[in-house]
Amino acid sequence: MSELDLQKIRQDYTKNSLDEKDVDPNPSVQFQHWFQEALDSKVIEPSATTLSTVDASGKPHSRIVLLKGFDEDGATFFTNQASDKGKEIEANPNVSMCFFWPELERQIRVDGTAEKLPRSESEAYFKVRPYMSQIGALASNQSEVVDSRDYLDSKFSELKSKYPEGEVPMPDTWGGYKVTPNYFEFWQGRRSRLHDRVIYTKEGNSWTIKRLSP
Repeated sequence: MSELDLQKIRQDYTKNSLDEKDVDPNPSVQFQHWFQEALDSKVIEPSATTLSTVDASGKPHSRIVLLKGFDEDGATFFTNQASDKGKEIEANPNVSMCFFWPELERQIRVDGTAEKLPRSESEAYFKVRPYMSQIGALASNQSEVVDSRDYLDSKFSELKSKYPEGEVPMPDTWGGYKVTPNYFEFWQGRRSRLHDRVIYTKEGNSWTIKRLSP
């Protein structure tokens, strides 16, 4: 694709607006309002979020994870804690999450610190995951090099034969994280790239709301 072709790709956003006087004083409540609107609008993968971490050399890394819980205390997701992202969180718990819902022309950025959930909470969630997802978690040493796809498929089939539904053990390295937010940004696309950006910053136990220039 040529540079000229890329320059022609553009979209003018016209669906909604966002004013700092209209948002909820509590960013968690505002997040839940927007998330519900994403659900009601049948957004594809509304819980998908780009999780960014930083490695020991200061290089950022981003990937998609799925949100599995959100409340006043923060956002929850689950993964292999021995993966690259798990090692990076262990060394530096500062993370950033970004949700993008193009159907609504909206983004939400959530910055905060991540910490492991108690194993009991991870086990409770693991038990309600689909059977095939449980087997998949057991079969994959996430982020490690494998010889081939055939190796993974063979290991998956072996574990499926070994563990019937309801008896799959949670891997020792698998579990959840809770991200405790200290910053929210709600972004609404507008015409002529004059987007609405409303941020919440934590000051003590309260939140301050401001508008940013696009």
